[in-house]
Amino acid sequence: MLLLAAAFLVAFVLLLYMVSPLISPKPLALPGAHVVVTGGSSGIGKCVAIECYKQGAFITLVARNEDKLLQAKKEIEKHSVNDKQVVLCISVDVSQDYSQVENVIKQAQEKLGPVDMLVNCAGMSLSGKFEDLEVSTFEVKPYNVYVTVAYPPDTDTPGFAEENKTKPLETRLISETTSVCKPEQVAKQIVKDAIQGNFNSSIGSDGYMLSSLTCGMAPVTSITEGLQQVVTMGLFRTIALFYIGSFDSIVRRCMMQRAKSEIADKTA
Repeated sequence: MLLLAAAFLVAFVLLLYMVSPLISPKPLALPGAHVVVTGGSSGIGKCVAIECYKQGAFITLVARNEDKLLQAKKEIEKHSVNDKQVVLCISVDVSQDYSQVENVIKQAQEKLGPVDMLVNCAGMSLSGKFEDLEVSTFEVKPYNVYVTVAYPPDTDTPGFAEENKTKPLETRLISETTSVCKPEQVAKQIVKDAIQGNFNSSIGSDGYMLSSLTCGMAPVTSITEGLQQVVTMGLFRTIALFYIGSFDSIVRRCMMQRAKSEIADKTA
């Protein structure tokens, strides 16, 4: 029986190697690289720009508020590692006219060269009902562009403060079960994973567990990563059931409180 299990495991590993894109992308050398950061005037975006600048990159900051951009530029420039580094600021709303965004990216490339890394941090989370959310998808792998999807936890940023203004009680109570991270910590991990070409970027043990549980058909960048997901899936699912039970309890309590409040209002 043990021999059969071992044979199955070896066969599985060989099959995984043959049918999966397991050749890891070449790590990006940040010294001299051109990094474009949208939403780079504050929060995680600014911290990502600082982290890349510390490693010798040239930075293009894209955001709407010109004053905040200039302030962020001064802060980033304090972390230069050589005299050749440049921080370019471009004021534009990336959610509006695409042609305008395309033009400013061309300007950045004319000054600092082709874009080696694009970090999208523009916008903020607006908590609300699921049916009010819109989803769009796109594919870039055929063009040899590698994507790193970051799953930042609650992070102490201006965007998080805005998010809390509309966050439902249930969501807020669930969020409070874990601590709020510093943007510098989150930025450092995102940059590290992006340089290595990792598809997933998560913070802490909870983030790693969630990214493993939700990997589905997501690509992997090494045999080790694929095997870790296979081996740990059962354990992580068991742990997740306790999380789900706790979260369901929070939701039920909130519903009961809401129902009691409605009855009290009617009888008042």
